[in-house]
Amino acid sequence: MKRHDFLGGLHGIYRPRTYCEIGIYVGGSLALSRVPSVAIDPNFRIMHEVHCDLQLVRETSDDFFARESPFDHLPGGVVDLAFIDGMHLFEFALRDFMNLERHSAWSSVVVFDDMLPRNVDEAARDRHTKDWTGDVYKLIPVLQRYRRDLEVVPLDTQPTGLLMVLGLDPANRALSEHYDEIITTYAVDDPQQVPEPVLDRSCAVSPELVLEASFWPDLVAGRSGQASHDRADLRDSVEEYLALSARGTLADWRPDGVRQDMASAVTSG
Repeated sequence: MKRHDFLGGLHGIYRPRTYCEIGIYVGGSLALSRVPSVAIDPNFRIMHEVHCDLQLVRETSDDFFARESPFDHLPGGVVDLAFIDGMHLFEFALRDFMNLERHSAWSSVVVFDDMLPRNVDEAARDRHTKDWTGDVYKLIPVLQRYRRDLEVVPLDTQPTGLLMVLGLDPANRALSEHYDEIITTYAVDDPQQVPEPVLDRSCAVSPELVLEASFWPDLVAGRSGQASHDRADLRDSVEEYLALSARGTLADWRPDGVRQDMASAVTSG
């Protein structure tokens, strides 16, 4: 399944009330939205027809989130669904997630693009290939290590994989509190050391399986406070349905050659 096919399916089954996209490019994924949306990119050149109530922001995501009330355009100021496809460097994607989570709910969904590079060259921080994911794949081990309260689901989409994150907690500050430690540990010079489960996609889940999952109605109901389930129940449902525990974790992975005392495990939630 291609990434836009998954995103289109997600819009259909999850039915977000609000949407945010970081990294617009020509607007292919933005064209999927039919709800109030905020789209952020300093260099967009939209070539697709857009069908939503849109605030288009031509600036970096860091500048956008420095605003006093960045999501005034959205009803309630809460992001139901976000797609992060901005600067392909690990620390930028990490900050985008940290900032978005503060404007989310437990029922919100965040999706990252380019999480499964196909080779080491494609994963370089210093781009030297036509197709480029950068080192944003490091979000997988970092979130699994520092935010064990989240459901971190790599998806085997084409061409370069997605990452879906569920069970958000806008009050959690574990990532910001350990930000310097995380960057020191994971933002290393090229060539990058890409974990084998990322390269061979053995860490990833079928996107078709995710779209068929039984937990989506609870997430939809949870947005209006009508669900009989809560964030803890969501974790159980996701792990059971997707058999995440059977796929292992990358939480213990870190690049070689970094100070081991700078990579202590942190359990939150």
